Amino acid sequence: MAVHGARGRSGKRPTLEEVAARAGVGRGTVSRVINGSPRVSDATRAAVEAAVAELGYVPNTAARALAANRTDAIALVVPEPETRFFAEPYFSDMLRGVGAALSDTEMQLLLIFAGSDRERRRLAQYLAAHRVDGVLLVSVHADDPLPDLLEQLEIPAVISGRRSAEETLPSVDSDNYGGGRAAVEHLLARGCRTVAHIAGRLDVFGAQRRIDGYRDALRDAGREVDEDLIVPGDFTEAGGRRAMTELLDHHPAVDAVFAGSDVMAAGARQVLREAGRRIPDDVALVGYDDSAIARHMDPPLTSVRQPIEEMGRAMLDLLLGEIADRRPAASRGLEKRQVVLPAKLMARASS
Repeated sequence: MAVHGARGRSGKRPTLEEVAARAGVGRGTVSRVINGSPRVSDATRAAVEAAVAELGYVPNTAARALAANRTDAIALVVPEPETRFFAEPYFSDMLRGVGAALSDTEMQLLLIFAGSDRERRRLAQYLAAHRVDGVLLVSVHADDPLPDLLEQLEIPAVISGRRSAEETLPSVDSDNYGGGRAAVEHLLARGCRTVAHIAGRLDVFGAQRRIDGYRDALRDAGREVDEDLIVPGDFTEAGGRRAMTELLDHHPAVDAVFAGSDVMAAGARQVLREAGRRIPDDVALVGYDDSAIARHMDPPLTSVRQPIEEMGRAMLDLLLGEIADRRPAASRGLEKRQVVLPAKLMARASS
């Protein structure tokens, strides 16, 4: 009976009107039940659900989304080249967290790269057509035009990491300052005297905050901050190699290195080994992210754990709230929309 009913009397897909007739209610009542409205009695809901099951009715989600001015899709936008996305665990962990949270919804996820000017222009046209309900933006640089574009288009958006202390968009980040501070305090407690820092890109606010934590940990321990011991990298393995080479050339007495990412720490380790420096006997090494790279390195890398998957889930939760609440951002305040998750040092054999 259910199989026959799945196509209705005419052999076609059953309609909303047929469900209403079977349940003995109006079309609007069926629509309210299907859309989860609480303004329906339990008995009526049961009758409609029974009719839906008997007829095999499948809601037209595309039509529902169109009627509600929704696309049921969100975009995860990465303003970086694809090669970097696939080379760095940060991005895959973030995607995993977003995907896990999205599995509980009916929304689709689009992964969009915008690492070049041409890709950014194409993305701007795509977003201007309002083809997504919201945007998750990761790896944002201070001069990136995409956040401002999203605000202008009034598209709900959440970014991973603030662009500055005055961030206007909702954001999710980890405690970069606390993480940087914990890394240096750990090295000082181990007895290290000359602690260098391989920083991330200086146009990334999170990298700046890790430097702040590095400086304050040294000052609070009564150490002088030598700015020459802070060498910027670019969050890549090659950047870590270049920075470590520069440090050894100009500061051969360095006995500890705090790298702003595990990937840069891996590059630094290569240079240290080539120079005959033993880890941790000659130079203690600490990374950041606590990615799979840290656990599989030889020796295993001490690293500051950034809860990246949790950040991805938190970003999606925040974005769904932004999509549901479409009031102008200025009228809502940012107190609960700037989320900072704790960072934790994971000590291993490299230090």
